[in-house]
Amino acid sequence: MDLSNKIAIVTGANSGMGMATAAALSDKGATVIMLCRSQERGQKALETLNKTNGRHLDLMLCDLGDFESIHSFVQNFKNKYSAVDILVNNAGFISLDRRFTKNGLEMQFGVNHIGHFLLTNLLLDSFNPKGCIVNVASGAHKAGKIHFDDINLKHGFNVVKAYSQSKLANVLFTRELAQQLKDKNITVNCCHPGAVATNMGVDRDTGFGKLITGMLKPFFQTPEQGASTAIFLATDDAVSGITGEYFYKCKIAKSSKSSKDMQLAKKLWDFSWELINSSSK
Repeated sequence: MDLSNKIAIVTGANSGMGMATAAALSDKGATVIMLCRSQERGQKALETLNKTNGRHLDLMLCDLGDFESIHSFVQNFKNKYSAVDILVNNAGFISLDRRFTKNGLEMQFGVNHIGHFLLTNLLLDSFNPKGCIVNVASGAHKAGKIHFDDINLKHGFNVVKAYSQSKLANVLFTRELAQQLKDKNITVNCCHPGAVATNMGVDRDTGFGKLITGMLKPFFQTPEQGASTAIFLATDDAVSGITGEYFYKCKIAKSSKSSKDMQLAKKLWDFSWELINSSSK
């Protein structure tokens, strides 16, 4: 698919799969907004990607753990661009210890789900017809449960519990958003990228996790391989009429029973808005 004159936004585009996705979309002709939290890391990634001629890339800053920053980005985007065609919600956070966003949410749920939930909803009125939203989820959703009574996991926190909760939320968000947009000519799908060697599990401050990631790298996919399904969903005509599905290796895949529960999806949707509204006060 030729993406000339298309506008794409990729979250977490400064490294790993996000950077690979930004490169692929721009190579197909799209103008790609690289949504990054860090000016320094984003600028470095932009300079690297611009070494290939003909790419149209624009670095814009946004902290997905900060509602004010998300609102600011959306306003800045709307001031600069008339519409958006593709949104790839790729950014992901994982941590061994319990951390919090600026709005007081457990960070894996707060960034991986709530940040993208708010960003996407604020951008919906800017989408062109035949728009496309891709949420990068994970097979980890199969171990997930939404802890409505303890969303910040104050009791019995562990990284698997937190990460799998956030990834189940990604799939449920995909299902409910697809349902809400079924008459709007905008598709929404999610994908499991597989095991990918990225910096997501590395602590930016301490460097913890670098050695482990380095040792395991030969056994993982490259970021380009991991990004392939998200790129497929964003660009291939074969999925132009498909929405609300979970993909792996460019095919519709099995997801957990919970992830198909539309009552749960609607409950999470309403709960997410309640969290945003109460945390914004």
